[in-house]
Amino acid sequence: MSDLSSNVQRALDALLPKIKQQHAESSEPIILGISGLQGSGKSTWASKIVEILTSQHQLHTITISLDDLYKTHDDLVAQREKDTENKLYRTRGQPGTHEEQLAAKFFSDLKAYRGNAELKIPSFDKSKFNGEGDRAPESEWPVITRKPDVVVFEGWCVGFQPLPSSAIEQKYKDALAGKLPVNTPAQHQLQHLMGINESLRRYCDAFMGPQHFDFFIHIDTDDLNNVYTWRLQQEHKLIEAKGSGMSDDQVRAFIDGYMPSYEVYLDVLRKGLFDEKGRHVRVELDKLRRIEKIEEL
Repeated sequence: MSDLSSNVQRALDALLPKIKQQHAESSEPIILGISGLQGSGKSTWASKIVEILTSQHQLHTITISLDDLYKTHDDLVAQREKDTENKLYRTRGQPGTHEEQLAAKFFSDLKAYRGNAELKIPSFDKSKFNGEGDRAPESEWPVITRKPDVVVFEGWCVGFQPLPSSAIEQKYKDALAGKLPVNTPAQHQLQHLMGINESLRRYCDAFMGPQHFDFFIHIDTDDLNNVYTWRLQQEHKLIEAKGSGMSDDQVRAFIDGYMPSYEVYLDVLRKGLFDEKGRHVRVELDKLRRIEKIEEL
């Protein structure tokens, strides 16, 4: 068994008995959330979980990424140009850059789906507009015709919870004082951080709060600086394979776009997504992406 398969199996082992019990008792698809830092391998984890649940446990499993729920290119450009000083919206990624109505409708349709018709899964084409991306034509969206037993919903900020305004203000002050791991919130305006928080509040109400998940896996690390190392390694492999990619400075700038939300919201997620213990597994990776520990929260 590969290291990745072994890691995923270890994380799943804590949840499998509960997943199987719920599958036996409910006709609705089980929603398994996966949140992971940039470069941690969350998309690969999602694919491996689909493989393991389907082949080893006969649970028909599909995956959807938060990335597939982005706004159209036109809407992303309009949002970017609405406030040119807001560096958080220069590129897609942050809460507020996804089509909330599309996401809410998809998960509502999915919950009611029993395999009696086709159900289309939204798709976003990141190659369009020189990498800025655009929603794929609906005719190209993947289609399912059978009710899934498990749906793996993965994304970098899946599981993040909105905070009181006072908590955002405190994180901002801490960043200005150099008290956070990387202090990236200090690179932005407080009002822009508040805007992300409001978008996150809407997301959680509509499709991404604890009430929308049955189980959760969080791929984390004890040192956020590891994210820069992991993502640089990924880009170097891409350049080796394809001959082109981002420079190291561009990769760091890319990570800097996500790091403020890590620094603001991860502390709460690390305490557990659910009120009751046993449905959330936190996997802590070291700098080499080896498992340091697995916690049931």
